This record gives sequence, structure tokens and C-alpha cells, in this order.
Amino acid sequence: MDVDAAELTDVLARLKRVQGQLGGIIRMIEEGRDCADVVTQLAAASKALDKAGFKIISTGLRQCIAEDENGSQRVNEAELERLFLSLA
Repeated sequence: MDVDAAELTDVLARLKRVQGQLGGIIRMIEEGRDCADVVTQLAAASKALDKAGFKIISTGLRQCIAEDENGSQRVNEAELERLFLSLA
């Protein structure tokens, strides 16, 4: 499933924020910060990654459901199911 990169600008922004969060989490661990604080930040980064993944899949789904040049729907249900389950 190919996804149009132009439709994913918000996903890229989200991933860049997550990248910053991960840097912060690494610093927290290096500084010996409280375990609960580290886990809270890890959970936030994980949710942001999941949302980015679902956005990529939903964007791809819209593109896949569109009719191809022959007028037929070109959706691979098994592939979409595998992608959704990979985020579960």
C-alpha cells in the first residue's frame, strides 16, 4: 500500500515531536529521574506513535478504496487487517 507523502504532513510533524520526546526520555533516564515520570513520557510517546500509524493506514485506506483506472476497487483486506493488528 503506497501512501501519498503530501497527505502525511501532519504525521511527519507528529513524528518529529515524538523524536523530541524520545530525546527527553533518554535525558530523563540519564539524569536518574523518577520512574513514574519516565513511564508517563514513554506512554505519551507510544500513543503518539500509534496515532501516526493509524493516520498512515487510514490515509492509505482512502487511497486504496478509490477506484483504479479500470473502475474496480483495489483494496487488499488481508494487508489492511495485518497493518491494523500490527498497531494493536
